[in-house]
Amino acid sequence: MKASTISLLGACLLATSAHAETVTLKIGHFLPAASNAQANVIEPWCADLKTESNGRLECEIYPSMQLGGTPAALADMARNGVADIVWTAPGYSAGKFPRVEALELPFMLPYGGQAGNAIIWDYYEQYAQEDFKPFKVLALFGDGGMDIHTRDKAVSKLEDFQGLKLRASSRTAAKTLEALGATPVSMPPAQMTEAISKGVVDGAMATWEVVPPTKLDEVTHHHTAAMGTDRKAFGYTVLTMLMNKRKYDSMPDDLKGILDRHSGKALSERFGTAWDQAMGEALEAAPQGSVASIDDAAYQAMQQAAAKVPEAWAADMTDKGLDGHALVDGVRQLAGTER
Repeated sequence: MKASTISLLGACLLATSAHAETVTLKIGHFLPAASNAQANVIEPWCADLKTESNGRLECEIYPSMQLGGTPAALADMARNGVADIVWTAPGYSAGKFPRVEALELPFMLPYGGQAGNAIIWDYYEQYAQEDFKPFKVLALFGDGGMDIHTRDKAVSKLEDFQGLKLRASSRTAAKTLEALGATPVSMPPAQMTEAISKGVVDGAMATWEVVPPTKLDEVTHHHTAAMGTDRKAFGYTVLTMLMNKRKYDSMPDDLKGILDRHSGKALSERFGTAWDQAMGEALEAAPQGSVASIDDAAYQAMQQAAAKVPEAWAADMTDKGLDGHALVDGVRQLAGTER
């Protein structure tokens, strides 16, 4: 057999082998397997990848931090290859994703998964890609907006925040709660329910979506619900699926194409749909009389009390070398939020 023929045969065999390669994606996150994120988004997403790739793309999912570490370490776990993909909140890794924090400032984004996510993805593309240079970003979306959930005291006006200790999901949320008059306490979501039940904190600022999986509804008896109105949310937690860049780069091109088609804005919208449904179901399941309304005057007072938070954040970012005011203005422009 001629050398050229052997060379051509070898190249064909290599191409066939590469095309037939099976890739397993190890995915870690911080909530239980029954959570909305895993059951209604990550698992169906993985099933779609497997179907379209004829079984060559598979997932192994590790919920509840089964790969070790804490939620604050998830982004580093993806960057270092402990996990191939993580689902996490950038705000859990304080200071590592500074541009994204502008999206979490008070009274900036509307309630609702789909409504918020369209703004979040556009903001990411225009302002925040630098934050994620070490990663392949598979999704960036929001929690649909946070309300207040308390054990013993209803919150329907600004004065009701006084004396309350409330769990905050990020340093931005903590600043918002301070401005409203409460004392913020930072802790992982897995500790939130127990902390409320033991009286360590009085409640939490959290999205309705997280209420059932964390059993927050079992330890809180009072809720606010601006959700479902045209008002902006008290705050947001931005969430993301991040992939190890080396893992992505090592994949065959056809599998990269499949992953890309099912990721980015498409996956973010998928999360938004699941969040809207879960938020609606959680609110509907709340016991009658447990949800407090906030009238226009009280809502405006809360807005005014928190108005200093975005300005202080912008000044702080500017001191650190970023144009914080441009980032805040960028969110406001995309969201149609007045100063």
